[in-house]
This record gives sequence, structure tokens and C-alpha cells, in this order.
Amino acid sequence: MHAVPTIADHAADTCAIIVAGGSGERFGDPRGKQFVEVCGLPLLCWSLLAFDAAPCVAQIVVVAPVGEDELKSCAIDILPLMKPVVVAPSGETRQDSVRHGLAASDETLPFVAIHDGARPLILPSSIDATVRALRDDDTLDGTVAACPAIDTLKIVNGDIIESTPDRSRFWMVQTPQVFRSSSVASAHSRAVEEGFIGTDDASLVERIGGRVRCVAVARDNIKVTVPEDLTPVRAILEQRIADAACAGGAES
Repeated sequence: MHAVPTIADHAADTCAIIVAGGSGERFGDPRGKQFVEVCGLPLLCWSLLAFDAAPCVAQIVVVAPVGEDELKSCAIDILPLMKPVVVAPSGETRQDSVRHGLAASDETLPFVAIHDGARPLILPSSIDATVRALRDDDTLDGTVAACPAIDTLKIVNGDIIESTPDRSRFWMVQTPQVFRSSSVASAHSRAVEEGFIGTDDASLVERIGGRVRCVAVARDNIKVTVPEDLTPVRAILEQRIADAACAGGAES
């Protein structure tokens, strides 16, 4: 019987673009919320560690509003990273920032994984699963980490309910969003030419006819948007740290 191939059987073939923009006004850090300390590290560091640990990742590009030296001193050089890290400047919009990240990426890599730096709970296994789903299906242009909707949804006019759609057709989209490098580059170029601003990178690929699939990942891959979001993030990270410490003790 032949062994089932795993993600580790493939050479690292993905550039991870971590977008670390966003205002830090509500979080008390003028550099942005990605630099607020959580469990002993800036928020951004937890995404960096996850992508560095994902076997599919060959390069990491961090797009940030701070200079390269400052970013390295406060978030990159303090980590034991194994993958090469490139820094790119953020743009006026998230879409501009992603485009800057694409310009700084290794063009020889066939896949690009775009991730919000404000999602610190992403797991290496979720990253690899999202990349693998794209790699294994030549009919796809992209895959997005997501979860099926579990709440009842309402279509409203103002605040008056008009109808209740079938929630089985709705997914809550997260990041990373993974694309064939050529597809996402073309999608961003078209968006610039036509003045289109999308809600996410998948929407840009979809509008030029790209086929994008949802890949179910852990539901706790939440995005830090307001200060109160830090409470569940901190609790989950503390539990993961404790679990890792217990596992390390059991092995010794």
C-alpha cells in the first residue's frame, strides 16, 4: 500500500504576505494594533510564528506602516524565524498594501497566501490545509480559510427584516486567502485599471472569472478589531502556551 502524500512531501512553494496595517488609536499604540503586546509578544509576532512553522511557506513578506529597521527591532529580530522575511511599505488602503506585498514577493513561487496580521490565532495546520486545497486542484484560482455560518442571517432594509436566507449557503471568510501568483497579480492589476475596490482579495479574483473555494478551518481564527477582542485572543494563546509546555514536559 502506498503512503498518502502530505504537505511536507512538497517543497515550500508559497509566499506569505502578512498585512500589518490598521490604526492603533483604540489600542494605545500609534504604530498600529499589530504591535500591541499580547502574551509577551507584539500581536503581529503570533502570525509570523505560525507562517514560519508552516512547511508550505518559503518566504514571508510583512507589509507595515513602520520602517524596516523599526519593524525588525520590535517584531522580527526578536523571534527565532527560519524563513526569510522581507518588509514592504503599507499603502493608503489595504488593497494598496497587498499590491505592495505582491511586488516584494518572490515571483518564482507559484502560490501566495495573504493574511491579516490582526488574526494572531491562525494555525500552521490551517495554513497548510488552505494551500494544499489549491495545489491539489488545477481548476481553482484560489482558496480561502473560512467557516460555515452558524447564526441565523437576516436581510434587512434599514433595520426592518425583509427575509431570512438559507444560511447553509453562507460562509464566514477569514484569512489566509491563497491564490496562484499569476491569478492574484492579474486581479490586482485589473482592479487598479478599473478603479475597483474589493472587500477582500478573493473578490478581486472572483470578478475576473477566477474560481475560489472555501476551506474549513478552526473557528477561533478571529480578527482583532476592537480592544475587547484581545480578551478571547489572550485566553486562547495562554491555553496554547500551557498545552505546549505540558507537551514539552511529557517528552523530556
